Order: sequence, then C-alpha cells, then structure tokens
Amino acid sequence: MSYRKVNYEDVEQVSDAKHFLSEPLGCRQVGVTFSRCPPGWNSEPHDHVDDEHEEVYVLVSGTAEVRVDQESVPVEEGDAVWIAPEATRQIRNGEEESAFVLISAPEFDSSGSSDDAWNLTGFQG
Repeated sequence: MSYRKVNYEDVEQVSDAKHFLSEPLGCRQVGVTFSRCPPGWNSEPHDHVDDEHEEVYVLVSGTAEVRVDQESVPVEEGDAVWIAPEATRQIRNGEEESAFVLISAPEFDSSGSSDDAWNLTGFQG
C-alpha cells in the first residue's frame, strides 16, 4: 500500500497531551506527534542531541509559546518553528487550549556529499 491513514483520536494518548503517530502510520524516517495542549499545560524541556533530530512545531489552533533555549517564541495559528537538535525546547500553553503537529527527523546533508543525504525532488515551495 502506498499510503496509511490514522486519526490521532484513535491513537493512545501519552502524557496529558500527546498522540505519537509515527508507529501507527508506519513511518521509517520521520516522527509525527499530535499534541492537544490543555490550558496552562507545559511540556518537559528537552533536546535531541542524542538522536540528532531536528524538529518543526506547527501550531494548528490557538496560541502558545515555544521556549527555545532561553528565548520565548510566541506562536499563533499557522506558525511553524524549526528547532535544531541541540536546542532545548518546551511548549508553554496559555489560558486556552492549543494544538500542535510536531515533526521530527534526522538532519540531512543537502550538499549531496553524503550517501545518506536525503534527496529533495519535486515541487518545493
């Protein structure tokens, strides 16, 4: 099959906000998490130094703050924030519910100098 479909509500919730979708989707190179953050919720500060994963946090509803190292990054619906593996990151939710899609994957070498580089082809924009 060339695709898989999963509804996050059908996937067991982890902690108070997260649904890990990578395994049910059968992902091989990308991590996908849906996070519905209740009012006042904060994720645990963490980094991805050990697995060298970069992340993109996409806010799909509400408003929140993403702490990257010691910097506060306010985010509104539709905003996406890229975070380097070595940066400490934390979601801090405000007074209303918000929802994020979190995407993670190993960094790739776009110069084409590595056999392990991901090939970026097709429409990019």
